[in-house]
Amino acid sequence: MTDTVDKETRSRIMARVKGKDTTPELMFRKGLFARGFRYRLHGGKLPGKPDLVFPKFRAVVFVNGCFWHGHEGCPRFRLPSSNVEYWSNKIARNLVNDIRNHSLLEGLGWRVLVVWECGIVGRGADLMRTLDDVAEWLESADRDL
Repeated sequence: MTDTVDKETRSRIMARVKGKDTTPELMFRKGLFARGFRYRLHGGKLPGKPDLVFPKFRAVVFVNGCFWHGHEGCPRFRLPSSNVEYWSNKIARNLVNDIRNHSLLEGLGWRVLVVWECGIVGRGADLMRTLDDVAEWLESADRDL
């Protein structure tokens, strides 16, 4: 299947895809803030620039888009039918970077949590349950959620 728009239009569309301050991230941040959690945004000095940094809890949270981070088994993740090789490689690189950054953060003594877009927005998403789980994780000493 070929693209339905020309190369310039596709480039313009893809340039508008945000890497931070996405709708799921903003919803999630507002929910945690309302619960009294304070955080720093986009930890530029930390590997992978986590979306939320909680110095008090020595914890970081990544709010991952299901498509861009290859969320297996999620209906929001489906490789495009065009340019399959490019997208497969792109998603695979993102996954490798995620694993590397999480390992580096853990090596520096940070607890790492990934929150998926599908748990925040869309059909079947339960933002309140996700916020409850994250709040419990932050306040606990557990490494896993």
